[in-house]
Amino acid sequence: MTHDAWQVFPHQRLEGRPEHLTSVTERGAFAFARCSCGWYSPARRSRDRARRDAEEHHAEATAT
Repeated sequence: MTHDAWQVFPHQRLEGRPEHLTSVTERGAFAFARCSCGWYSPARRSRDRARRDAEEHHAEATAT
């Protein structure tokens, strides 16, 4: 992944709920996750941790 590259993790749309599309963006040595709903994670040095932040957000946001 290059500087400021996007990695998008699309998830299935649930009927009647807003779609949560998460992505991981890199800025310099840091990566952070953000979502189409406006949520964003703290900056992380670990890309894996940023991806886990995105997965955790999606799980919480779509929990019934």
